[in-house]
Amino acid sequence: MTFVTKLTFQSGDKTVLDRVVGDLKQFVEKKGAECRGPHADQPKRTNVPQYRTLQPGDEFSSWSYTVYTRRIEIHGADHIAREVGHKEFPDSVHVEIEVEQKKPLGHRRN
Repeated sequence: MTFVTKLTFQSGDKTVLDRVVGDLKQFVEKKGAECRGPHADQPKRTNVPQYRTLQPGDEFSSWSYTVYTRRIEIHGADHIAREVGHKEFPDSVHVEIEVEQKKPLGHRRN
């Protein structure tokens, strides 16, 4: 059985995000693992209202920001995926790691 490690990176700073994801892809490929991605999602624009008091009503202008997302998959190479999970990333980059177990075709479930 092989494992697929899915990494999702999110940040409001597109240049830092692209640098982090590019460096990680180079690291994984240099180690000899199969790496798919990075895949980019549409940027998500968010507006946050700012109230002058705790009661709704009088407002400052809304605060808006954009969140950029990139996804990478590492197939097999569990030791490399474990190394990636222990890496330090900039505070401006949010990282989610999901591990999925893939069973070969024809594998019986008990």
